[in-house]
Amino acid sequence: MGSLSIIGSLAHKSLRNRASTALLTVLSIAISIALLIGVERIRTEARSSFASTISGTDLIVGARGGDINLLLYSVFRIGNATNNISWESYQDITSRPVVEWAIPISLGDSHRGFRVMGTNQDYFRFYKYSRTRTLEFIAGEPFDGVFDAVLGADVAAELDYAIGDKIVIAHGAGSTSFVEHDDKPFIVTGILKKTGTPVDRTVHVTLEGIEAIHIDWQSGMRLPGQSVSAQQALQMELQPEAITAFLLGLKSRVAAFGLLRDINEYKEEPLLAIIPGVTLQQLWELIRVVEITLLAVSICVVIAGLIGMLSAILTSLNERRREMAILRAIGARPWHVLLLLVTESALLAAAGALAGMALIIGLTAVAAPMLEQRFGIFVEVQWPGAFEWLIALVVVAAAIVVSLWPAWRAYRNALADGLTIRV
Repeated sequence: MGSLSIIGSLAHKSLRNRASTALLTVLSIAISIALLIGVERIRTEARSSFASTISGTDLIVGARGGDINLLLYSVFRIGNATNNISWESYQDITSRPVVEWAIPISLGDSHRGFRVMGTNQDYFRFYKYSRTRTLEFIAGEPFDGVFDAVLGADVAAELDYAIGDKIVIAHGAGSTSFVEHDDKPFIVTGILKKTGTPVDRTVHVTLEGIEAIHIDWQSGMRLPGQSVSAQQALQMELQPEAITAFLLGLKSRVAAFGLLRDINEYKEEPLLAIIPGVTLQQLWELIRVVEITLLAVSICVVIAGLIGMLSAILTSLNERRREMAILRAIGARPWHVLLLLVTESALLAAAGALAGMALIIGLTAVAAPMLEQRFGIFVEVQWPGAFEWLIALVVVAAAIVVSLWPAWRAYRNALADGLTIRV
């Protein structure tokens, strides 16, 4: 134990004498470990976030197109629908005996960069996320009037809205719009609790409200000379002519496959029905190649960091020949020299691993709000878990293995070689 303690002390002092080289090596390892852990965290958190966004929905129905596209725009508010669904088709399908509940969805408008979704009160009754959790309010209540609006938690927080505030819906789903429905403002009647899903970044309004703001519009433009005020719109028929998609809950999940087949063969108009869980698995299969590629790149970066450490040790060996010879001259055995270099490598790798974990915690704290805002992915800032510590141990073990070659070379150097001055 005495020899090991002395070697540890010598390794620490040796690294201090070569502080700049040691710090660069630690930084290289820290960045590589942070990248590897970061990729794995984003991958797992993305899967968890996507999987918890919708629960208890048996089928999602939209216009015929791609399965994944329908899932993305109807649940995650990513992308746009290829077409709309007629209200008659919605009523026909939802009136079938196997259907327990239905939630209509109308998309296509926005408010200051946030998606606006038209729906009805069944959305607040039947929509579930994280398996069994339902939507709850931190203030106000569900919409009741035509021009009422319910805000997601992030919308209210970022735009500093409160109950009773007026908001203006803009035409189109872009972050910036120069065409607004400013003649028919909505009033905030409720604010939802934080869910960690795209619900937080959505403005919810009534289907009648969506119909009202477009009643004097056609093809994305206001009809000249046909302006209809909010009061006039309330006196008109506001039943929707079309919606973007709808969610279905069935009385028996066994009936899902039969109804799915009927909807996909619907003769009145081309429709597409998907099972959310199945389509989500298709999405993971689609991006599996990207996940593997990112993981492979991260592992290569870790290997590059270890090779950099090996290069630094090998480069310093010739400069440290006298140091090794002096250690041998004062009684150090060859295995002491070997153990010294291995200990230095282990200390560098351990310091790099700890720095990498600290770095990923800091980067997560900075990047989490941006990931949630841009992609709806909720990444929790958390301390390293078992997986992260396992990575650290593997990197330290790999560093020890890598250092055995230069350590063996130092071990083989003779005392006379170390004291000889080469010209």
